[in-house]
Amino acid sequence: MALLAAKTGSPSVTRRSVAARPCSVAPVRHVRPCRQHADVRAMAAATAEEAELRKQLTNLDRVTILSEALPYLQKFRGKTVVVKYGGAAMKDPTLKAGVITDLVLLSCVGIRCVLVHGGGPEINSWLAKVGIEAVFKNGLRVTDAATMEIVEMVLGGRVNKSLVSLIQQSGGKAVGLTGKDGQLLRARQMVELDIGYVGEVTRVDPTILNVLGNDGYIPVVATIATDISGQALNINADTAAGEIAAALKAEKLVLMTDVPGVLRDKSDISTKIQSLDIRQCRTLIADGIIAGGMIPKIECCIRCLSQGVKASHIIDGRAKHSILMELLTDEGVGTMITG
Repeated sequence: MALLAAKTGSPSVTRRSVAARPCSVAPVRHVRPCRQHADVRAMAAATAEEAELRKQLTNLDRVTILSEALPYLQKFRGKTVVVKYGGAAMKDPTLKAGVITDLVLLSCVGIRCVLVHGGGPEINSWLAKVGIEAVFKNGLRVTDAATMEIVEMVLGGRVNKSLVSLIQQSGGKAVGLTGKDGQLLRARQMVELDIGYVGEVTRVDPTILNVLGNDGYIPVVATIATDISGQALNINADTAAGEIAAALKAEKLVLMTDVPGVLRDKSDISTKIQSLDIRQCRTLIADGIIAGGMIPKIECCIRCLSQGVKASHIIDGRAKHSILMELLTDEGVGTMITG
């Protein structure tokens, strides 16, 4: 994939050695038509753009790309990759098309993908339509009963089913779920924060995800959980993805964000750190280099690593094919965190 990295402008520094990964390792509601059509058009445009790029590749280029990806495809075949999807990649139809095709490709080569999504901007839009003000407290959405109804409707209905539809239009198989289905996510209400029906995950039952994965489906999970009384609770998507990855003993957790990764200087992209371990993460937090909204993402990564996930990745969802570039190249495009 080095050739592909060169053509797409990814960094040249290698952080992972293919030689260290032997090739022999292998386990075995209603959607308004205008939005739906916009997504379909974006996917068609993205396909046309990539077709033009392919015209620039020689046959040798093509087989070189495939041969360089082979060790990674062999290593990850049959393994689980949990992707948390949100940010700009979710709002831009063209970026959305790229994410979907990446997931379908990985699924087609035998990698078990689970897509966990948020939908904050869509929720805000629908709250405005029904005259409810979006309120946040310390960065968390205040979710009263009326807001919870909209959150559940938008995440579990409109957003979730549109993603399922796009995956299937791209040739994959998908099933949309919320944390309510199959008792996937159980949570407790965070009453101490006084932010309404917002929850903290207390238990994950991955049975339904395993059943779907065994049959070749991509589970698409909206992060709505229930407490012991059956009350719906809104869950942070990063946190939910991390807990799901831990329960599945996933090979990878990938958090798609609107930044290139962990930066030593947040205003200088060239200071991106390509790989970290848990100890280094703790040091960078103590030194104030990892700060603000990046801290909970790092804490999420550390928590799932401590529960058996092999590696976590923070990548820029605004970059084309960032999932494939991160997983199938030596260089990657984001920050990889290991135990």
